[in-house]
Amino acid sequence: MNAKLDTTLFYVKNVELIKNFYVEHFNFTILEEDSSWALLNAGSSHIAFHKIGEKYLQKISKDHQLDNNTKLIFEIDIDILSARNELLSKNVRMREIKTFENYDFWLCDGLDPEGNVFQLKSRKQSGSKNY
Repeated sequence: MNAKLDTTLFYVKNVELIKNFYVEHFNFTILEEDSSWALLNAGSSHIAFHKIGEKYLQKISKDHQLDNNTKLIFEIDIDILSARNELLSKNVRMREIKTFENYDFWLCDGLDPEGNVFQLKSRKQSGSKNY
């Protein structure tokens, strides 16, 4: 069997909030949506958001950040510092820029409104500075 990743689905508290976050900050386009579902075109695959079932929503507080072990990684086509600063100016929670020895990319993690981790990944340019 050969397989390719088509869609990554997240169960979320507020589909509208999360959908708007990724459309606004990453320019993803909406393919499908209703009150409990949104499907976004994220380039070579899709990202979907499905509302958590009511019986589960009743068990968590409004301000609770969901815990998961998934990180969305987005390769970007602009300088990582510029991208980070733009997101910070829009009150997106961002961590520091980092890299690893003998690794060709700069990395910077952030959090969406429900606490899902995403990472920006920007190719190092020859002679690029350290952050």
